[in-house]
Amino acid sequence: MLALVIIMLILLAWSLIAGRLARISVTMPLALLVAGMLLTAGSDPIFTFVIDFESGEHIVEAILAILLFVDATEVPGGLLGREPRITLRLLLIALPLSLILAWVAGFVLLGGAGLWLLAVLATIVIPVDLAPATAFIRDRRVPERLRRLINVESGLNDGLVAPIFLIAIAGASAAGEESVVDAAAGAVPSLAVAIVVGAVVGALAARVLGKALDAGWTQPIALRIGVFALPLLAYGAAIELGGNGFVAAFVAGVFFEPAARRLPKGTLNLVEDIGEMLSLALWFIFGAIVNQTMARGSITWQVIVYALLALTVVRVLPVAVSLVGTDVPTRDRLTIGWVGPRGIATLVFGMLAVVQLPGPEKDLVLAVTVVVIVASIVIHGLSTGIVIRLYGRSATVTGPDVPTPTETSPTETSPTETSPAETSPAETSPAETSPAETDPDGAPGGGSDR
Repeated sequence: MLALVIIMLILLAWSLIAGRLARISVTMPLALLVAGMLLTAGSDPIFTFVIDFESGEHIVEAILAILLFVDATEVPGGLLGREPRITLRLLLIALPLSLILAWVAGFVLLGGAGLWLLAVLATIVIPVDLAPATAFIRDRRVPERLRRLINVESGLNDGLVAPIFLIAIAGASAAGEESVVDAAAGAVPSLAVAIVVGAVVGALAARVLGKALDAGWTQPIALRIGVFALPLLAYGAAIELGGNGFVAAFVAGVFFEPAARRLPKGTLNLVEDIGEMLSLALWFIFGAIVNQTMARGSITWQVIVYALLALTVVRVLPVAVSLVGTDVPTRDRLTIGWVGPRGIATLVFGMLAVVQLPGPEKDLVLAVTVVVIVASIVIHGLSTGIVIRLYGRSATVTGPDVPTPTETSPTETSPTETSPAETSPAETSPAETSPAETDPDGAPGGGSDR
């Protein structure tokens, strides 16, 4: 019972000072990670967690599916967003280059590991997850175009990395050449199944929920429960049919997004809040995983340097190269490269690898996973606020970023940002605008901070 009291006190304390902490770039994942480490440390900790990676893996996967669905509902313009060419550059040029650079960095720093294991590590440290820096995506001081590009890329890249991860894990686990071939042969069908399942679930559910509401068969609270079921439905159905559940959840959100604008305001609130609470608990428990990993003594200077390279050069350089020849300004290219945090997606792949690999290799994977996520939470969490304020000051000097006609089309406008039918007076009245959305030095505006 004491554990319950302490957790509730932590949540209450956060709700009271979240805005103040945001002003100094202390994000929710960082706060909960520190709390988890402090409360599970020592020989007689307040909390004691028995970490079972094999069963916990499925819980983490479900949380990631929910978060991907929520992120996708904020990406108008279809599966690849409104700028598919730039999105494809990030996915088909920057992503492979990042994987190659991560493999090379591992070969130099972790040369004792096998080549397949280095490939596994590369697929673990590269997928981008916005959880440690979600304030960036929801803060209107950052240009809308930039936020959408990063959001779309983060939603799709882990799905593209998943087949490569399965191939690498088959090779690293000494399952034989046949297993590697099987994993490679199933990669494309897995993605295809995921896209089809996600599209069907998202589009069909949107149509059915809309019809039920129009006919008076349902109520707003019931709609919120129905929407919460969608990411897990898409994820589970895709897995059963041999597809990638993460991609299916994201695609379901993309196809559901147009209908979300026609449903009552707050329809997405339940799935957003549940995703928020689950991720809170996950970051807290992750603090215990960090303590256990440190106790094993498997974190070396080579692992730390590898993690720092993965978060910086290995990400920023390929993104900058992939966007050469586009109209994306140099500052925005560097920002896209920098705002590439690692979080729940890295944890999912790391847990999968820990379950399937033998002892020594398992320890290395766990050490890399923990260091990369902790470093990302700290680096990206603390730097995101600075980047947001720089964009805010730039907008103050040069004037607000004016959307192009395609960005303000009534049929594609995100309800959380510009929809006149669903925008509250507090968001549109100049006299009542929240300081969190307009003060360049204030807290990030809009949305949650996973």
